This record gives sequence, C-alpha cells and structure tokens, in this order.
Amino acid sequence: MEITTADVLKEELMNRDPEFRELAREHTRYEQRLSELSALAYPSDEEQLEEITLKKKKLALKDQMYSIMTQHQKSESVSH
Repeated sequence: MEITTADVLKEELMNRDPEFRELAREHTRYEQRLSELSALAYPSDEEQLEEITLKKKKLALKDQMYSIMTQHQKSESVSH
C-alpha cells in the first residue's frame, strides 16, 4: 500500500494541530453513524433526513480539513 504525501500531511496535522484533530474525529463519528444508517433495511423518515444531513456535515468537515492542509502546505513551501 502506497503512502501518499496527503497521508503524511494528515498524520502530521493529527499530531500537531488540535483543530484538525477534532475535525478528523468528528468526521469519523459521522462516518460511523452513516454506516449504521446505511445498514438499515427500512430507515424511517427521520433516519433518512439524518443521513442526508450527516453527509452534508461530513463534506463540510472534509472541506475544512482540506483547507487546513492546503494552508499548511503553502506555509511549508514558503518557509523552505
């Protein structure tokens, strides 16, 4: 399995950036709940709405994490 630069950067930010770490944890919680919801054979209307809402929130978190990663890469390239 190949380790990408993005993977290395994520790991570094997980260790050094509390905001990034919290976003990643929340992203994982949403992912776990979405797995639970997708396993339901007949989700209720509330569960379907929760699934849609969680997908949107998860995407927003991913965007925030990507933004932090991009800012970090820019600051690293400026300092080198």
